[in-house]
Amino acid sequence: MYVKICGLRDTTMAAHSVAAGADALGVVMSPRSPRHATPAQAAEVIAAARASDREIDVALVVNRMPALEAAETARDLGFDVLQLHGSYAAADFAAAREILPRVWRATSLAQHPGLRSGEFGEERLLVDGAFPGSGEAWDLSLIDGERLGRGWLLAGGLDPDNVADAIAASRPAGVDVSSGVERAPGEKDPELITRFIRAARA
Repeated sequence: MYVKICGLRDTTMAAHSVAAGADALGVVMSPRSPRHATPAQAAEVIAAARASDREIDVALVVNRMPALEAAETARDLGFDVLQLHGSYAAADFAAAREILPRVWRATSLAQHPGLRSGEFGEERLLVDGAFPGSGEAWDLSLIDGERLGRGWLLAGGLDPDNVADAIAASRPAGVDVSSGVERAPGEKDPELITRFIRAARA
């Protein structure tokens, strides 16, 4: 089970996530978010991933930044992946891939009921709840695994106590968590990170 810990902003929590077994780390650059990171903070997270003897994907997550600017920012800061979250169009993904080949798409079934993995040429599809970052659980019965295809990640309202059941119900290739491993908005809890990763792989 592929596990991504998102909303990271410092070396300590990034290194802990890697040590606990995370496959990917996410850095949010969105000034309205309590998880917004500066370029210097992003560099700390990237350095923590590079210090590992495993290959860790580090993703820049944006939801309002223009796609071209986001791709250039991700490339210049040394991210592996650009994750475009929300109402980006297929043309945005095509333009971003010209600058950084690895681009992920994150959206919700509330916005796009007919979602299909790869329809925008993305490397991975992340299926989130209607209100990203809210920590609110959503109706997983809406998921049609056959339609979504392979390699998609589940997000939205996940935490150490519900992730195993969510995986059993929806059968994703991986999971993504942010607020579900926090003690306060934007403040990660190392124990919750460890518990989440263990539960996802139980």
